[in-house]
Amino acid sequence: MGFSLPGFSQQVLSLDQCVDQAMEYNKQVRMAENNILKTEYQKKEILANLWPKINGTADYKYYFDLPTQLMPAKAFNPMAPEWEFKAAQFGVPHNINANVQVGMPLYNADVFSGIKISEIAIELQKLNYQKTKEDTYVLISNLYYNAQIIKNQIIFTKKNKENLTKLLNDLKLFYEQELVTKNDVDKVDLQVKKLDVNLKLLQNKYKEVINALKLNMGKKEDFEVTTEIITPELKEYPVKTATDIKLLGKKYDLADTEIKKIKRGRLPKLSAFGSYGTIGYGYDEKPHDFLDFYNVSLVGVKLEVPFFDLSRKKKIKQKELERDNARLQLELVKEKNQMDIENAQNKLQVQLEIIENQKDQIALAKSVYKKTLMQHKQDMASLTDVLLAENDIIKAEQDYLTAVIEYLKANLELKKLTGNLIP
Repeated sequence: MGFSLPGFSQQVLSLDQCVDQAMEYNKQVRMAENNILKTEYQKKEILANLWPKINGTADYKYYFDLPTQLMPAKAFNPMAPEWEFKAAQFGVPHNINANVQVGMPLYNADVFSGIKISEIAIELQKLNYQKTKEDTYVLISNLYYNAQIIKNQIIFTKKNKENLTKLLNDLKLFYEQELVTKNDVDKVDLQVKKLDVNLKLLQNKYKEVINALKLNMGKKEDFEVTTEIITPELKEYPVKTATDIKLLGKKYDLADTEIKKIKRGRLPKLSAFGSYGTIGYGYDEKPHDFLDFYNVSLVGVKLEVPFFDLSRKKKIKQKELERDNARLQLELVKEKNQMDIENAQNKLQVQLEIIENQKDQIALAKSVYKKTLMQHKQDMASLTDVLLAENDIIKAEQDYLTAVIEYLKANLELKKLTGNLIP
């Protein structure tokens, strides 16, 4: 089932070509793709916490005044009272430190929970990417359908204007021969002028829709859409899980995993560490100057045990409420999705009946026009009757196209609701 009219002279792109270009160059799609890569790098960042960390440090200090310590006077004089202290300076002016430190996590529940959360986040971003592609597919398709209707309206209007202009020229000749009245000529002239204004409005509207298509396709060059509008046959799609439902399911999983992560924060953290370096001491007074280095190395284990954290319970309660809302929203969307599927299926059936009805109206309008034209030649019908009959044909053709487009949009919505829009 189809309807076609002569196309325009510029480059013509099909709907599939427009969709393919949008999937490659649409900025929303590209940003969604970048978000997947960003989330994957976040997972790698978390995984890096399982590897040892190695740091190097070095410093040099020169003391103009050496550090002073108070020592008990008994250290110098056993008979000195306990409350008496003597000030003493320790160390040398030059101090050099150089160390290599290694830290290795042995057990950290936060890291393993973070890995799980990052995996769910990646799946969530992939679903966001799929949803962005679907939204773009629907947007491009609807814009394309709108452009097709307007383009066909332009063609109808041009055709009607050409016919009326030809009729106007004939009537002017008849008027000169006094076969028709001036009123008949003015009526047709008025219709031609109205069509001219309507044509300019349609051409401007068509340009706006094409510009919207170019913006969402990432295309700069002008192009045309096809005039042929094909109605697909009514078919049943296998009901799969829609992307919106998958997204909400993952959001529920994410909230549930975040609760587990907070609860695991109660577990101890165990890590190992080590350090190897050297310390240099120097004295610069001649003739007793020196600079000596001494090695320093150590290894150890660190255990952190959280005993009390009141805020953790509050965080868990917040996340549990967030998880409950995600569950309720998921149930709501599932119920609404089922209702929308039924409505879309009913609309498709109704639109098919309307399309068949409009085809009958086109045939009837053409038949009435032919009879009216013959009656006009026999002076049995007025010129107004002829113009009205021709307008009925154009309106019936436009209503047919509108019905076909509405069918295509409903079919598009049904494919999206049943998870069959993009493989």
